Amino acid sequence: MKKALRILLIVCILLLAGFFGLRTYTKSFSPEAIAERNANGLNIIVTYSQPGKKGRHLFGREEDKALLPYGKVWRTGANEATVINFKQDVIFAGEPVKAGKYSLWTVPGQSTWKVILNSETGQWGTDYNDGKNILTKEVTLRVSPQVRELFEIYFEDQPEGVNMILSWDQIEAIVPVIKK
Repeated sequence: MKKALRILLIVCILLLAGFFGLRTYTKSFSPEAIAERNANGLNIIVTYSQPGKKGRHLFGREEDKALLPYGKVWRTGANEATVINFKQDVIFAGEPVKAGKYSLWTVPGQSTWKVILNSETGQWGTDYNDGKNILTKEVTLRVSPQVRELFEIYFEDQPEGVNMILSWDQIEAIVPVIKK
């Protein structure tokens, strides 16, 4: 009996070490990042991972072998699903959203993107459950004059709130957020 418990304990320790080792390994390619804004009556924290362009063709048609094909849901980062935390009720992309934590997903398009807030958090970024969506909204794009190697989320202050910018390569999706 003692031998079986020791073997079980060793197996558990090896599995945990393997899990944390794999997690560290994957995050070395797509480092964790936090975008935070506490201004204009808003307190927003976005936790995500930053994939790199690495010479890849990012956005486009599926048949063109784009990494993020038009019309397909993307985890909006890498590794675990991106989490956005609103400390107060907000108007997100023109729609009311209650204070709380949500996973943030996007659907790249040629002229607009869809942003999606989902009530499920903590999942790996490929475990998307559209049955838990609380909001899906189209947002506008702009072209950046510079190529951004790492995916980045940042905020631009606006008179009534902020624009959350999802920026990678030369594409920037603009998501307006105002205090409700």
